[in-house]
Amino acid sequence: MLKGLAHMIRNSLVRLLLVLAGLTAAFATPAYAVVELNINKGNVQPMPIAITDLLSNDSLGPQISGVIAADLQRSGLFAPINKQAFIEKISNPDSTPRFTDWTAINAQALVTGRVTQEGGRLRAEFRLWDTFGNSQMIGQQFYAQPDNWRRVAHIIADAIYQKITGEKGYFDTRVVFVAESGPKTARKTQLAIMDQDGANVRMLTDGSDLVLTPRFSPNRQEVAYMSFANQQPRVYLLQLQTGQRELVGNFPGMTFSPRFSPDGQRVIMSLQQEGNANIYTMDLRSRTTTRLTSTAAIDTSPSYSPDGTQIAFASDRGGKPQIYVMNADGSNQRRVSFGDGTYSTPVWSPRGDLIAFTKQSGGTFSIGVMKTDGSGERLLTTGFHNEGPTWAPNGRVIMFFRQPAGSGGPQLYSIDLTGYNEQKIPTPGFGSDPAWSPLLE
Repeated sequence: MLKGLAHMIRNSLVRLLLVLAGLTAAFATPAYAVVELNINKGNVQPMPIAITDLLSNDSLGPQISGVIAADLQRSGLFAPINKQAFIEKISNPDSTPRFTDWTAINAQALVTGRVTQEGGRLRAEFRLWDTFGNSQMIGQQFYAQPDNWRRVAHIIADAIYQKITGEKGYFDTRVVFVAESGPKTARKTQLAIMDQDGANVRMLTDGSDLVLTPRFSPNRQEVAYMSFANQQPRVYLLQLQTGQRELVGNFPGMTFSPRFSPDGQRVIMSLQQEGNANIYTMDLRSRTTTRLTSTAAIDTSPSYSPDGTQIAFASDRGGKPQIYVMNADGSNQRRVSFGDGTYSTPVWSPRGDLIAFTKQSGGTFSIGVMKTDGSGERLLTTGFHNEGPTWAPNGRVIMFFRQPAGSGGPQLYSIDLTGYNEQKIPTPGFGSDPAWSPLLE
């Protein structure tokens, strides 16, 4: 029963921030550059980029460079050049490189820098060069605790991504998900959190209860999720810094699909009573609830637009699950999906322009996007069982989970809006129900 219920209510995405203590950044004024990458067209040809090892007295420099290269390559927009092809050996990152040595290997951009330690803190400097324009594009330096070197690498990768594409990066982020282990008939589930590339996995719950649908709060300090503690499906808030857990409300029936409002002041969710489910919001300060839908159908998976004025949700009020949109007060409810098959788990893009969804048709499950009025539907990936889309904070990449045929467990994947760059996200075991955080600060 719980397994069937878990399948029915899965969905994804809200927000969290983990703060890196003592991190500062100094931004140099970038020079004019001719290097740019238009990511608004399909199947973008990756840009060749040379990423040298940041100079250091230990292994941190090469390690940071390795994470930068992996981030950029995984985006599908950059092609890091093999270091064995490098002609010039960078010995002073403050000096202007020999640009002809880099254009000779077709490096359109070059990254140099150094890593030092000062007073127990890590100092990382980098420069991004336009090799064909013979100019520096950007130069920055960061201070952090040595243990946070991976985060420094993600921040540098974000800076490079933004300078070249004109869009914000998404590498300095976290993902909360459901870690699954054990046989399919007795699966153990735990809330877990990790870097967006699968590193630094940390368990948030002990696995004693079935947990589902974790969602980040915009205040970045708590996660809403569903738990079957004591065999009762309830929505909880988990404080990430303290580990304290708080019950959102003790409602009759069942509560599921929790998600925060963009201002973090409310939680929106479905309450199931007497065979049907309707959508409610709860003010987290006053704990008062407001009912937004009132039907004999199942209304679930609500997701706010980034400005908080609209809500997308799934409903079978028309006979089979479809996507609907309504005003934040519950008014003007209208259907927006009209394709073949069924639609579920709608999630509004952080950019406000698209809604991601799961579509079941012809025995397969697809992850797709549509405009907020339902037009322009595009399926990005199709498989045996894909589900639970969640957006990167820049609205350019979607993470989801895939359940393979047979006895295997679910795995996390990401794909960009072109549909050409699908990547498997490594996790220690099985993983489902991912939710992407905003950029950290």
